[in-house]
Parts: sequence; structure tokens; C-alpha cells
Amino acid sequence: MESVTFDTLAAAKTLERAGFDDTQAEATVKTINKAVNESVATKADLKVLELSMTIKLGAMLFATALFILGVGKFLFS
Repeated sequence: MESVTFDTLAAAKTLERAGFDDTQAEATVKTINKAVNESVATKADLKVLELSMTIKLGAMLFATALFILGVGKFLFS
């Protein structure tokens, strides 16, 4: 999985301007960065999922068509 771009330096500086000390800002940014990169799907992740679902749907449609043809052949013979 690719990681999401997150400007940790800018985030830390923003927190420091808001009153966080260096240690608090660094710890907060590390926590946010880890959470974002572990739980956010990237465009590449979604493309892989889309391809997988397309293949599975195609296989299901093919199997359904074969089933219908097989039942039709049995019923109308």
C-alpha cells in the first residue's frame, strides 16, 4: 500500500504556533501520520480493488450464462 503524503514539518510547526512544545508537536504529528497511512485508501489501492471486483463480476456473469444455457438445454431438449 502506498502512503499518503502528509507534510509532517508543516503540521508540527502549526501545532507549535498553537502552543504545543516541540515534544508534543512531534508526538502528535507522528500519531496522526501513522493513523492516516494505516487507514486511508489511496487511488492506487482503489484501482487494485476495482480491477479485482471487475474480474470477479465477469467470472460470475460467465458462470451465470453457462448455468442458464445448461438449464435451458435440459428443459428444452
